Amino acid sequence: MYQFIQKFHSGWAYIALLLLLVAVLNAIIGLVSKKEFTAKDRKIALFGLIGIHIQFLVGIILYFVSPLGFASFGQMADKAIRLTSLEHPLINVIAIALITIGWSKHKKLTLGTAKFKTFTIFYGLGLVLILSKIPWSIWL
Repeated sequence: MYQFIQKFHSGWAYIALLLLLVAVLNAIIGLVSKKEFTAKDRKIALFGLIGIHIQFLVGIILYFVSPLGFASFGQMADKAIRLTSLEHPLINVIAIALITIGWSKHKKLTLGTAKFKTFTIFYGLGLVLILSKIPWSIWL
């Protein structure tokens, strides 16, 4: 079971990051071009949100069934173990919170430029944080 969840978490990460990247790029293009915020733009941002939340849920399951989860807290001197058992989950929770806040804030706004700006800031910060704590040596 652990192997399947680990492979799914690693494989779904490509989809989740692609969806989030598309949402960020769409928001930047919409902000720069000052275009009208449409249902298509909302759906792109929603797909990014859903993809990241699925990744988060699978990551939580993986964390609790993984031998690198709670059991490795006494070995924080090892950089690889600290990354996978502390830094990666903590920073990604913060990133997902930012993305979720961005989604919630956009619903209260009326102007398209304000919505694009909100998505650019919150989704962009979330994407940067996620990319900063991916365990690249394990993932690739």
